[in-house]
Amino acid sequence: MARMGHASTRAAMIYQHTAQERDEHIANALSSQIKQTRNRARSGHGQRKKR
Repeated sequence: MARMGHASTRAAMIYQHTAQERDEHIANALSSQIKQTRNRARSGHGQRKKR
């Protein structure tokens, strides 16, 4: 209720599925970013070359 700004439980329940879907989308996007960063680090991307 607080997150969506609803004053009543009924209103919050109507839109709850939307918030859950958005939370899942955000979690998936964060997971994807972490995986990409981890893969870049493992492949040596961004490391300085030895002289």
